[in-house]
Amino acid sequence: MLKNKLKIPDKTRKPFPDRLGSLVIGFDYRDGENVGSDVALEFGEELETIQPKGFGSDREFEEPDGGVEAECVQEEVLTGGGAAAAAAGETEFRARQRPGREGSGHVSVLEVIAADEKRSDVEYELSQEEINLEKLQRIASKGLPDEGGLRATTWKLLLGYLPPSRNLWQKELSENRLKYAKLKGDLLISPSEFARRKILGFGPCETEAGSDVDGPLRRHQISQEDHPLSLGKASVWNQYFENTEVAEQIDRDLQRTHPDMKFFSGETVISRRHREAMRNILLLFAKLNPAIRYVQGMNEVLAPIYYVFSTDPNEQNAANAEADSFSCFVRLLGDSVDHFCQQLDNSSVGILSTLSRLSELLKTNDEELWRHLEFTTRVEPQFYAFRWITLLLTQEFSFQSILRIWDSLLGNPFGVQDMLLRVCCAMLLCMKSRLLSGDFIANLKLLQHYPDINIEHLLQVAMDLTPDTSSYRLSL
Repeated sequence: MLKNKLKIPDKTRKPFPDRLGSLVIGFDYRDGENVGSDVALEFGEELETIQPKGFGSDREFEEPDGGVEAECVQEEVLTGGGAAAAAAGETEFRARQRPGREGSGHVSVLEVIAADEKRSDVEYELSQEEINLEKLQRIASKGLPDEGGLRATTWKLLLGYLPPSRNLWQKELSENRLKYAKLKGDLLISPSEFARRKILGFGPCETEAGSDVDGPLRRHQISQEDHPLSLGKASVWNQYFENTEVAEQIDRDLQRTHPDMKFFSGETVISRRHREAMRNILLLFAKLNPAIRYVQGMNEVLAPIYYVFSTDPNEQNAANAEADSFSCFVRLLGDSVDHFCQQLDNSSVGILSTLSRLSELLKTNDEELWRHLEFTTRVEPQFYAFRWITLLLTQEFSFQSILRIWDSLLGNPFGVQDMLLRVCCAMLLCMKSRLLSGDFIANLKLLQHYPDINIEHLLQVAMDLTPDTSSYRLSL
């Protein structure tokens, strides 16, 4: 449906296939081009979301009882346990507040040494004239340092936004940032500004004959598409009013993005500037992809990218976080954009097909748990994993844990979706004993409000899974 609308360079096609609208990474935007198809989703109705946990949790932990699950469960940091679980029988997605950040706790000498070694490895790879992406993927899959802008640079490389050759970085960044500024200036303007530019573009032919002074437009010179009351699809005013509704939905969602973090939800000038930049990115994406537009939850997918790029200590990179985030956001969604299109749900690229692959992956690795969920309690994947997959796990874990998980997602040589399904399957295996002892309501509540776990062990379990060779399709 969306073929040939997003031009992604060949070097990124394997992990990030071409499936988006007319922008695009190369910014091959042409005035008047009708991007997308007639298929459209209504904003605000496609996806109900909840707010994920923050830097800590007030929920109960599972008592370790051996096996994979016992190793996954994280020890409680605070005495007294967590808050009571939600009322039994509740199945819909609810908004919940992220708790505040907890103290950093004790860090051992070995952990400090390991962190220094990891930082040195990343710095060494990024210092090479020609970046070895396979080595960088292996390093990223084990977690990237938070400091020094190393994660920002590595993510840009893994997403194909930066080329492997260091001597091309500045040229590529400058060109793409300029193109984004032009694209933003062309599309994110009011109809009155559009009309003013159009008039200026006509030159002297719009003035009275024999007069050297610009005068008011004649009535017959106002085209149907320029009239504020026009309902035509080509009308810039009609498009403006439609986009205003989308923008209002985006604004509401941005207010709910990580409310525990002042970076996103504060009322300072800087916080408002961050929300304005994210609003521009999401609105521009919606305008360039009318078949998808904006779907509730895309703000959560954008948040980690924009945060990492905005906190880059390199001032020039941080100042251009909006432009860089837009291109990387488009590239990231290129691997999963069809999950947001309801009309494709039953297709081979739709969300139901992906959920089926998750079920087969679980069956391959633990048939007992698979049978219990599928037949005994009838907790189907769409009841809990729909949000996991479409939002790339951004609402299931703390923000720092999300960044760590995304290191592994982006560092996977077979693509984001391959590792994403592995992590989702590992999440089920880590809760095996509780799931086997639970009924429909208990299991659904557990999976929709996933407990705090040891992220490193979860990712190791995911990496150790046996892939399903019957139906598990790797990213192209």
